[in-house]
Amino acid sequence: MKLVRFGEKGREKPGVIDKDGAIRDVSSLVSDFSPETISPSLKQKLEQADLSSLPLAPKGARFGAPLSRTGHFIAIGLNYADHAAETGAPIPEEPIIFSKAPNCLSGPNDDVLMPKGSKKLDWEVELAVIIGKRCDYVEEKNALDHVFGYAVCNDVSEREFQIERGGQWMKGKGCPTFGPVGPWIATTDEIADPQKLAMFLDVNGKRMQNGSSSTMIFSVAHVVSYLSQFMVLEPGDIITTGTPPGVGLGMKPPVFLKNGDTIRLGIAGLGEQAQKVVAR
Repeated sequence: MKLVRFGEKGREKPGVIDKDGAIRDVSSLVSDFSPETISPSLKQKLEQADLSSLPLAPKGARFGAPLSRTGHFIAIGLNYADHAAETGAPIPEEPIIFSKAPNCLSGPNDDVLMPKGSKKLDWEVELAVIIGKRCDYVEEKNALDHVFGYAVCNDVSEREFQIERGGQWMKGKGCPTFGPVGPWIATTDEIADPQKLAMFLDVNGKRMQNGSSSTMIFSVAHVVSYLSQFMVLEPGDIITTGTPPGVGLGMKPPVFLKNGDTIRLGIAGLGEQAQKVVAR
């Protein structure tokens, strides 16, 4: 099942993509997709519904972020060996954890806003994990039972803010619109193996990233279990799990986004995003 939110910004409705690829309005069944409603029982309710009897979304409707909000927006750094190598960083012995501001969550095709003073705006295609059941000291063998689904995420990053301005990475990771997620959440039954997903990212039509989740250092199951040792994960939390090589920072010389640039990215089974960079 693929869950979406559609409509004008701030007025999105919950929807499900039917067998013909059309969006069905499920607002009569659930008020919204949010931390309060994401659960195994929601999935069961939507599966049992007669989608063909529900209204179609307007043609060309905007995709919003597939969750109205998130409690935690957690990210894993340097989780691909080849990405760590391109940035000159050693392979981490344990997952590197940082936070993105929860309100940087953005629609998959909304503009990416370049912050004032930004000089080193960068891209990162990533596999996002959406938690469906509370996780507190979860063993790795059971970790995927707590996952509701998966989505595409662009972990937009301002490298000068992140690396050169001191303090936490979060400084360059949580600006408004730095967390495009979607276009949909694919529930776990849609994705046979989250460690075998091809992923790509283009800038201005040029392929920059071309990788696979198979090269992750720490698997999705390991990351979920690991995080649950240090914090309680709740339904609707988002974990974005790292990026393959090809980011602007790793190029020689480095290449960064400019006002007016376009980004297109996607992951097999999880759809595509398309964004334009716009200066604030």
